Amino acid sequence: MEKPIKTYFSDTKNLLYSFLISLPLFLTYELLILISQPDASQIVRISVDSWFKSIFALLGVNTVSITLLVVALFGMFILYKEREQLRRLRFKFFPMMIGEATLYAAIVTLIATFFISMIFAISANETISTLSGLQKFALSLGAGLYEELFFRVILVSLLVLVFKKIFNNKNWAAMTAAIILSALLFSMVHYIGSMGDPFTLSSFAYRFVFGLMLNGIYVWRGFGIAAWTHALYDLMVLFVL
Repeated sequence: MEKPIKTYFSDTKNLLYSFLISLPLFLTYELLILISQPDASQIVRISVDSWFKSIFALLGVNTVSITLLVVALFGMFILYKEREQLRRLRFKFFPMMIGEATLYAAIVTLIATFFISMIFAISANETISTLSGLQKFALSLGAGLYEELFFRVILVSLLVLVFKKIFNNKNWAAMTAAIILSALLFSMVHYIGSMGDPFTLSSFAYRFVFGLMLNGIYVWRGFGIAAWTHALYDLMVLFVL
């Protein structure tokens, strides 16, 4: 029989647990965006979320409705694919996952905020100070969900496949290169476009280190833990520090 702690770590990295633990982030984010920003023409969303919804908008469909439909269909696929795991689902693992993510968020906060800020003398939450508390809360949840989905699940996975070809299927080399490059791209994207931040070496380094740590958490513990770590980190930075 597997030890409880080993069972927890092996099961909760599974796609089923990642989907179920991330679902509250998605639903709460979408709800709070609508509540906190009633003017549909002035809605502020996470950039990655805006990218996805722009694609849906080009198809001439309601972006929120199609997003909900996509998530529902993806959820049905996961529940079917992981039906054996679903039968032995352990609900006690979910609060344990939130607690684990909280611990990682605190560690990330200490390293990325205090250490990097001490070196470069920058502030982590200076760019969205004009938003309301409810908007900040919503965007924190959205960042955890959408940025982890794009930069970790999609980007890291694609880069690993590319680097495996380059490094002749050496997994450790491919994974290391993917983690570093995706962290660089994660940092760089914050300076692109009309809404991008002014580039500074200090803020770039801050986001690069932050991306590296989230990449490591994703590879080690999966999407669900990484998404909640990111969301809780943002909340700590915005409302605690």
